[in-house]
Amino acid sequence: MSFIGGLLARAAAHRRRIVFPESADPRVLAAARTLAAERIVEPVLVLDPSNPESHAAVRALGLETVDPVSDPRRVAIASALERGRKRKGITAAEADQLSATPLYFADGLVEAGEVDGCVAGAVHTTAEVLRAALRLVGPAAGVETVSSAFYMVVPPFRGADEEVLTFSDCAVVIDPSAEQLADIAIAAAADRRRIVGDEPRVALLSFSTRGSGSGAGVRLIREAVTLVQQRAPGLQVDGELQGDAALIPAVAERKAAGSLVAGQANVLIFPSLDAGNIAYKLVQRLARASAIGPIIQGLARPCSDLSRGAVSDDIMHVAAVTALQVEPSPFVQSRMPPREKES
Repeated sequence: MSFIGGLLARAAAHRRRIVFPESADPRVLAAARTLAAERIVEPVLVLDPSNPESHAAVRALGLETVDPVSDPRRVAIASALERGRKRKGITAAEADQLSATPLYFADGLVEAGEVDGCVAGAVHTTAEVLRAALRLVGPAAGVETVSSAFYMVVPPFRGADEEVLTFSDCAVVIDPSAEQLADIAIAAAADRRRIVGDEPRVALLSFSTRGSGSGAGVRLIREAVTLVQQRAPGLQVDGELQGDAALIPAVAERKAAGSLVAGQANVLIFPSLDAGNIAYKLVQRLARASAIGPIIQGLARPCSDLSRGAVSDDIMHVAAVTALQVEPSPFVQSRMPPREKES
């Protein structure tokens, strides 16, 4: 079975309730119709008060539909917004206004446990999706950095079958510190186990492999690896590794002999957003890889992003990923108390 086929099948085994706040978009409606018909997830559609002419088409699907203006849960969502943002000056009126918007109402349902996750971004920007999720859902316990990953389905290069590589972070954290890289690595590994279902082998990438180079960037990667090892001692992680040493067994034997990760890595952590974003686009275009994402990782509950160029199949795939992100993390991330939610 292909990765996509397996992804949909494993999501269908859980039948999570996933909310879609962009119900006025026909791509979202098409995806919701198929997701429900194939019993992959249970879609919940939020009506758009700014687009009342779309309501009839949404209701015609016969799926669960909620109206953020009249739904009594809006009061609790507004209260949650006001509490979480009080120190930054949000007013009761502003909280009430936001709670009536589909995106904030949907994330409020996620925060309250009324639904399992949210999928948005076909209409909203990544910044808008993240801002709403951080205000209402916030980071997972002990996570200081919310980040993203792409799941790259690549042609065979280490055997006869296609492979799935996790690339992180490619969309959110511009210039990560060692602590942020550790957060990104642990979150990417945890989500990989949920989403792909295999054992994560995490490589923190650099222009250097095991001391072949030096400088501040190399020291940063080494510090991040140490933090990951302390916080997630059961995780297979190595670095600093060059890309070829991380991926190709013959190169790993020469450059990083004895490593459990080198030559076998399936989670690639990039030292900067520049590196990650450039790499995923090059692999997508030159290797004709399928890029699923960006998948938001590190939140207390899953709230996923879409490309605004997404087609209905893309929305289905991200909904399936979101359903699988609901599972508890298999890694101990930190002994720190949860950070207060903020935007």
